[in-house]
Amino acid sequence: MARDSIGNSSMSGSMSLGGRHLFILLFLSVGCWSCAPVNSEVHSALVIGVIDPQRILQETTKGQELTDNLNAFMKNRQALVELEQRELRDMEEDLRAQRTVLSQAAREMKEEQFRQKMGAYQQKVADLNREVQAKQAELQNEFRREVGAVVEQIAHDRNLGLVLEHGANSGTVYYQPSWDISTNVIQTLNQKSQETPSP
Repeated sequence: MARDSIGNSSMSGSMSLGGRHLFILLFLSVGCWSCAPVNSEVHSALVIGVIDPQRILQETTKGQELTDNLNAFMKNRQALVELEQRELRDMEEDLRAQRTVLSQAAREMKEEQFRQKMGAYQQKVADLNREVQAKQAELQNEFRREVGAVVEQIAHDRNLGLVLEHGANSGTVYYQPSWDISTNVIQTLNQKSQETPSP
């Protein structure tokens, strides 16, 4: 009887342990399941806005000013490059025309002058390209700050939790057209330009 009692006791102990494990698993399952609607509610409450940076650049006064300033800066640098190119072409043509009448020493001296001029030209082109890139970054950063301030205000007014960019270089694959606030951004930026015209 004692053995039966011990056996029954062990069995009931293992059953109760199994019952505890089963209860914990059920509790965890119910707990995880009950979290799902909460996460869904959080995601569904997130209001998203979308902007098209290229359209904003093209359709705003500020964007057009940025483009015009950058084009003028590049045109000025291009004029310097073209002047150097003409001088190099003149030197090359002069060297070719006089090649047969110059002594070897004179020809070698002119060829060395041409090589030095070409090296200086290549260095100038590299320097001017860096200047253009720096100017472009400066103008774009200034423009992005202004756009960012307007987007932030619109997002605050509309209670948007997130604003994404879309376009050729963005990671946005799909969005609902009603999310696009580009028109509001363009209108606000143009209104600000009218209120504070450029000097």
